[in-house]
Amino acid sequence: MIKRFSLLLLVLSSVVTFGNAQIVDDNYEIEQQLLASTKQLNQFFKRFNGEENNRGDELEPGDRQYRNPRLRKRYLSMLFDEEYAQISKDLKDKFIDFTTNSDDPEYLGLRSDEWFAVVNTTFEYEGREEPMALYMQMQQEGLGYEWVISGVSFEKYKQMFNKQRGETKEFLHPMSHELDFMNLRKALVKEGSPESYTLADFQPDYLTLFLYEVKKGLLKFKNVNRISFHFFSLEGWYFTLNNFNRTGYNSGWLISDLTEINKPQKEQLLKLIYDKK
Repeated sequence: MIKRFSLLLLVLSSVVTFGNAQIVDDNYEIEQQLLASTKQLNQFFKRFNGEENNRGDELEPGDRQYRNPRLRKRYLSMLFDEEYAQISKDLKDKFIDFTTNSDDPEYLGLRSDEWFAVVNTTFEYEGREEPMALYMQMQQEGLGYEWVISGVSFEKYKQMFNKQRGETKEFLHPMSHELDFMNLRKALVKEGSPESYTLADFQPDYLTLFLYEVKKGLLKFKNVNRISFHFFSLEGWYFTLNNFNRTGYNSGWLISDLTEINKPQKEQLLKLIYDKK
């Protein structure tokens, strides 16, 4: 009886020990995943620049690891989305070598003019919820900096100012001045196309219209759905940053798109991102 009881205690002790070990291992794994995750945008900048170690501790300029090329190479390789992004290893390596070049290293700065955010939002408009993209950028204000709205992309506005072109375009006869421009009556009517009677290079100012309708209560903000950051601050390169909220080491703010570009390609990309013709 005593032997059986002792054996039972031994078995129970082993189970408890194994269970505790499993909990410790699980906690350690979770902790490592959290450390690896780039949870905040500022943290992405620090890791990109080699200003934070692998434990998440911020490094001071006097520290021998501060902006250390080897540390940067290791962290930079971890700052790419490994699940969805279609970025080749050769392109990654070329980008990492470019930024960590010992003779002329490249760093990111929060106050650079060459990066901005695209904030995908939902607004209530004419009784319905509608998606709208707000373009945000950093500007200096007084002794500090602030985020400001630099533009908007809204499908309803594009439809509203869909200017006709070519032979189908409505126009005022070139002798309209002889009629004291009385034929403006047909141009400036409700449900009409007054934009057809503007200069050929006319571009509507969606941001002013947006601000007017917000102030009038015609546009009502509901929520932010998604944010992406676009970087042109490293000459010859463009990359996008998105937040991936998932378990594992490869999570948080990660590079989801990377492209080598020249100046004309940069202009085309900016037009595409800002939804301009």
